[in-house]
Amino acid sequence: MRSLDPLEGLAAFITVAKHLSFTRAAEELGMSRATVGAQVQALERKLGVRLLQRSTRAVVLTEAGSAYFQSLVGIIPQVREAERAALSYQEEVVGRLKMTVPPEFAQIHMAPIIAEFLKRNPSLSIDVTFSHRAVNLIDEGYDLAIRGTIVLEPNLITRHLGDSPLVLCAAPDYIEKHGLPAEPMDLPGHACLHFSGLRWGNVWILRKDGHTLRIPIVPRYLANDGISLRDVALAGAGITLLPMFEIGPEIRSGRLVRLLEDWTIGSIPVHAVYPDNRNIASKVRRFTDFLVKRLPKDAFS
Repeated sequence: MRSLDPLEGLAAFITVAKHLSFTRAAEELGMSRATVGAQVQALERKLGVRLLQRSTRAVVLTEAGSAYFQSLVGIIPQVREAERAALSYQEEVVGRLKMTVPPEFAQIHMAPIIAEFLKRNPSLSIDVTFSHRAVNLIDEGYDLAIRGTIVLEPNLITRHLGDSPLVLCAAPDYIEKHGLPAEPMDLPGHACLHFSGLRWGNVWILRKDGHTLRIPIVPRYLANDGISLRDVALAGAGITLLPMFEIGPEIRSGRLVRLLEDWTIGSIPVHAVYPDNRNIASKVRRFTDFLVKRLPKDAFS
């Protein structure tokens, strides 16, 4: 059977040399005497030199074996300590957690969650990049991403966080001055505040009773940041289209008013994604679990 000794016989040789006994070495290592002997012989063949003289009564180090043993003193504890250090990244929340998150979602929902997780795990640091870009997690060295996207790579593990409806809205001040759009075709006549990152361009897509309307707009304000669009809409400058996870509190408080509610515009599925690796570090798994538990129930609606 293939040896499982990561040091390829070094542990067996060092233990035999320490006790000058294959039997005692086998007991200490939790192996059979035959396995210890086989590992030492394999090491001697690899080195091309005899390390031990064996007889029915005694085990004696050769001159080469004695020199080899002296040079290896202390190596096993060092290796075991290195193994423990590596395994701690699986078992404890330590090191650095590098993630990429859409800026709006992070600022509105994740900042207090990150703060609490850091307080609970003092040996961890968190490095966040705010971006809408779907980065290559493995090539760019990220542990975790939060994404509002439908297309996900097959080599990533996904945790569904929620689905956030897209809604049209405006401030009461704007509605009082410019009136409500009665139907989708009225929208191009209004001041439109538009998110520039949409792959389908300057178009708002609305659906009702099996019919789909694609409404071209000429934005009065174009931005790649949802919080900026929200704030400009709150100031009464126009109508905007945003996911509820960005404007839920404003809709519920009446500071923004939903428009054309009998039309649907779709929703954004939000996921936590990380590389498909059996040895997922504890920091990734535990942070994701913590995020799922701590996100407010109304975060997406």
